[in-house]
Amino acid sequence: MTLKINRLQHIGLPITNLPASQAFYEKLGFAAVMRAGFDHEGGRGQVAMMQRGDIIIELYQMPEPELSRVRQRSDGRIDHIAFDVDDIEETYALLKSEGFAIVEAQPMFLNFWKKGCRYFNMLGPDGERLEFCQIL
Repeated sequence: MTLKINRLQHIGLPITNLPASQAFYEKLGFAAVMRAGFDHEGGRGQVAMMQRGDIIIELYQMPEPELSRVRQRSDGRIDHIAFDVDDIEETYALLKSEGFAIVEAQPMFLNFWKKGCRYFNMLGPDGERLEFCQIL
């Protein structure tokens, strides 16, 4: 199997207060390079991509029903690790053919970045979520 991964694209962090988290990371020298909203189970969530040099952290706040689950954790957590790929369809087909546990039935679209992005997730042996993402 020859899987082409360009680089680590971002690390996704679920948060409970986007403005507060964004201000925190700005104090560490990160800048918001993308902000967007997204629909989830009848609610509206918000996301900010924070960048410093080659490091990107995705801060996302789920709609209210989801927040209670995040608040129960006192130690924080990383939700997913995302890898940048050139061709999402090719990557999806390759990993599916190799029998990996892919979460989505097909690559999904999000209206993030200037032209959007397409992504899918797969699970590692301990349930860790690995995202493969192509920024369009």
